[in-house]
Amino acid sequence: MTKSVSSASSPRSAMQFPDVLPVLPLRDTVVLPTAFAPLAVGQERSVRLIDAVVATDSRLMVLVRQRDGATQPAGSADCAKVGVLAVIRQIHRPDGAPAQLLVQGLERVRIESFASDDPFVTARIVPAPDPADTSVETEGLAASVRELFAKLVASSDELPDILAAAVLQVTDPAQTSWVIGAHVQMDSAARQELLEMDSVAARLRSLAARIQHELAVRDVSRKIESATQETLTKAQREYVLREQLRTIRAELGDDETDEAAADDLGERLAKIALPPEAKKEVDRELARLRRVPSSSPEHGVIRSYLEWVSELPWAATADLPIDVETARAVLDEDHHGLDEVKDRILESLAVRKLRRERGAENDATGGTTAVADIGREPILCLVGPPGVGKTSLAHSIASALGRKCLRISLGGVHDESEIRGHRRTYIGAMPGRIIQALRRAETSDPVFILDEVDKLGRGVQGDPASALLELLDPAQNHAFTDSYLGVPFDLSRAMFVCTANSIDTIPWPLFDRMEVLSIAGYTEAEKLVIAKRFIVPRQTKASGLRPAELSITDDALRTVIRQHTRESGVRSLERRIATICRKAALAVANGQGPAVITDANLADSLGPPKSPLDSAERVDRPGVVTGLAWTPSGGDILFVEATATPARSGRLLITGSLGEVMRESAQAALTWVRAHPDITGVAAETLDEREIHVHVPGGATPKDGPSAGVAIATALASALSGRVVRSDVAMTGEITLRGKVLPVGGIKEKVLAAHRAGITTVLVPRWNMQDLDEIPDDVRAALRFIPVDTAEEALAAALLPVPVPNLRAA
Repeated sequence: MTKSVSSASSPRSAMQFPDVLPVLPLRDTVVLPTAFAPLAVGQERSVRLIDAVVATDSRLMVLVRQRDGATQPAGSADCAKVGVLAVIRQIHRPDGAPAQLLVQGLERVRIESFASDDPFVTARIVPAPDPADTSVETEGLAASVRELFAKLVASSDELPDILAAAVLQVTDPAQTSWVIGAHVQMDSAARQELLEMDSVAARLRSLAARIQHELAVRDVSRKIESATQETLTKAQREYVLREQLRTIRAELGDDETDEAAADDLGERLAKIALPPEAKKEVDRELARLRRVPSSSPEHGVIRSYLEWVSELPWAATADLPIDVETARAVLDEDHHGLDEVKDRILESLAVRKLRRERGAENDATGGTTAVADIGREPILCLVGPPGVGKTSLAHSIASALGRKCLRISLGGVHDESEIRGHRRTYIGAMPGRIIQALRRAETSDPVFILDEVDKLGRGVQGDPASALLELLDPAQNHAFTDSYLGVPFDLSRAMFVCTANSIDTIPWPLFDRMEVLSIAGYTEAEKLVIAKRFIVPRQTKASGLRPAELSITDDALRTVIRQHTRESGVRSLERRIATICRKAALAVANGQGPAVITDANLADSLGPPKSPLDSAERVDRPGVVTGLAWTPSGGDILFVEATATPARSGRLLITGSLGEVMRESAQAALTWVRAHPDITGVAAETLDEREIHVHVPGGATPKDGPSAGVAIATALASALSGRVVRSDVAMTGEITLRGKVLPVGGIKEKVLAAHRAGITTVLVPRWNMQDLDEIPDDVRAALRFIPVDTAEEALAAALLPVPVPNLRAA
């Protein structure tokens, strides 16, 4: 079966073609009727199609646009339903390269249905001729489009002049639309839309709009080029791009120029009360900004600097009065306990309050008082184990003062420029974290929280701890100089609060500028209150529960504190309570009603207890002693084990990952034991025939320090005499060769650890008895403290009087 279609050379003559023809999908290409187009065919399926078409006498096929150009090979589902009947006029097959075709579009056709996809796409097609339209409007549109196209050819270097003359010879409106549509610049989607338009008038209107838009764009480009060329001189040729940009802005109605931007910056800076040194630097940089062309990289550097200066709060302050009683109420509301730390914070706030008030009185009277000569108060540093509330306490200080709080984490910072900023000579230079934070805060008197100041690093980029010296020195931070700004910035109105887990790693010059407020940890009673007041409500809300849907008894909370956590803070406690809340949320979501957590069913939520055995279960034979240790995470108990085995070496073996100081303490303790056979019951010459082994369990954890000396001596005496150490006794203290027990540090942390472990008696150096005033009253009441001056006193208080049969050292 064949159908007829009018040919391109004779629009009204009919030509015969089969009703099923091969269909070639084209990516990003649309061929219009009457148009010639070169095609490159390389896909295997397309090559088979071309071979089949060339083998016929007519060389006819259908060209359609492929909807998704990424699909390879394209099937019938990817083909547009309107295409063009085309004939292959020429074909060239270079070796190893895609076949090169020259095709001509004959007439628009529609795909009625697809016949097959293999070995290539074929379809049943029907003609889609243009409807006859001889109206005056259509004739006028065709004439107008021909004239517009002639103008486009005249203004374009890409279109040959002969094309305009050829188009003017076409009188048929439909043919006019196809010829001009093939040469007007547009994407494939727009050209497909043009092909699918049935109305000749609509097609002509679309072409008229596109040609007019193209003419307008070319006209604007010509004006920009003409205006720029008129202003160019020999000395200005290097600025041609800047002049063109200025002309474009003027054409768009945007009258912002470099001069206008510089004037705007100048006006903003003039409204700021800058210090004299900063004012001088800003004026100098503004003058440079006006001289340097915008095409120069230096122009962007200067402008960025001035914008930073204009956005800093040089004189902006919260300026709120300090109410000490309100501050006390805020601290008590946010934190339970920590009375000594709160008192010191309130003292610092009171000093600030009086200095501000009496300094204002002094300014009003014009006189001088001693208040003006008072040095600024030191920087507060909150030191304590993780989870005791150091950072949250600093946030509460800001809340109590009504100021913005800026937290800067210093953990792992090893580049000095992170604090002090980069010099402007570097590409991408920026101010340091302090100045950046001030710009965000928009006030010069915020509360800075310098978190984890003990974890500062040090690298080839400098020492950030040294950069903090100026920042944290109350006598210098009124003129803090960031390397990027290059001028002093007054930070004396800001309040700095540092936090750390340990003071050992804080460099001494930095440590000397701070006042340390130690937060040793919480007692069991304090943890219980914190859990009930803060943690349980917070985690209940976080889990999506209502208060009535979860109840945790006090006994259950105590069990969580004692048997599922061993810490100075409450971080692990919060995680355990969060686990309980999630279990309760699951139960409520399953419709099992409100959850009531008691001591009896606690294991259903948390499993078995996680804490290690207490001292009563570990100290059950000679040579085992409960010692006390200080760690960055708070105090803890440790067990010192000693034994003596027959050997002729007489050496001392020390294990347990002990540091050099702790090893020396063990040597001193053994020497004292050798010198006092009346206590051990073993003569010194007999000890020469034994190998003494001292071990501290937990070998994966490094241990060091002199405070285990008295515990090691007690363990040696217990092992050699066969007398068991009382299981409810823990001890700390350094020992000398004369048997003197010297004072040690960390007493509060160690005592709290002993209390958590169930110890009832603690041996402490007599000099450290004064440190017991820092211990909470409920802990002091639960423990018995025995002051000791000598090792003999420690042995008398710790060792049971009767040796254990068959367990005495051989």
